[in-house]
Amino acid sequence: MFERLGRCWRVFATGLSFALFGIGGLLLRVVVFPVLQLLVRDPARRVALSRGVIRASFRVYVEMMQALGVLRYELSGMEKLERGGLLILANHPTLIDTVFLMAFVKDADCIVKADLWNNPFMRGPILAAGYIANHGGVELVDDCIASLERGNNLIIFPEGTRTGRDGVISMKRGAANIAVRGARDITPVVIGCQPATLGKGEKWWKVPPRVVRFRIEVQEDLPIGSFIGNGASEVLAARQLTEYLQHYFTGKSQGHV
Repeated sequence: MFERLGRCWRVFATGLSFALFGIGGLLLRVVVFPVLQLLVRDPARRVALSRGVIRASFRVYVEMMQALGVLRYELSGMEKLERGGLLILANHPTLIDTVFLMAFVKDADCIVKADLWNNPFMRGPILAAGYIANHGGVELVDDCIASLERGNNLIIFPEGTRTGRDGVISMKRGAANIAVRGARDITPVVIGCQPATLGKGEKWWKVPPRVVRFRIEVQEDLPIGSFIGNGASEVLAARQLTEYLQHYFTGKSQGHV
């Protein structure tokens, strides 16, 4: 009986969390960011402040979900994220991985899918923070490298979408292209979630029988030199790096099961 009541509460709390996320995004769009637009004239300063607001908001949101009993989380190696200009690559098991990383990474930039630019709850924060539009092609890679050169910490999920139900990680080549062309070492982040929830194709109300626990581990940097220092073309280097990342994240993710 108590287990059933607990699960019912978590279904309600999860729905409440999603509702509050949407409301919060709308409030940022219609209240907070218009005020920043009026008070801060320098565009770069305004973007930095907007990103700070989003980071603080996501941090509060994560703590709220924990207080509601929706989840528990554990962090490891976060001191490695105190630097600037990091290319942060992470696996993508759940819907809220972005929220976690944006909550704990300072000066964070990210690539935003095209459909979110028209989302009434997300459009305001996305525009105010100056995130990178996922328009694809060489221009996208150039925008990402430029962001890193400005000292931003760029968060990318190389899978391009959430990991499938079978747990198989399949990397796209975009992140490797950025690392190779920008000659940037990679800061890997491994995200584990047990029991699995909010995965690809899963409904939010299908909560697991017990509270989910997230473990977010920042790993040691992966040097890019061995991939680009042997005279290989950028295309070949990106292909080899993608294969390496796929094996790397597959192995690390299995260690979270």
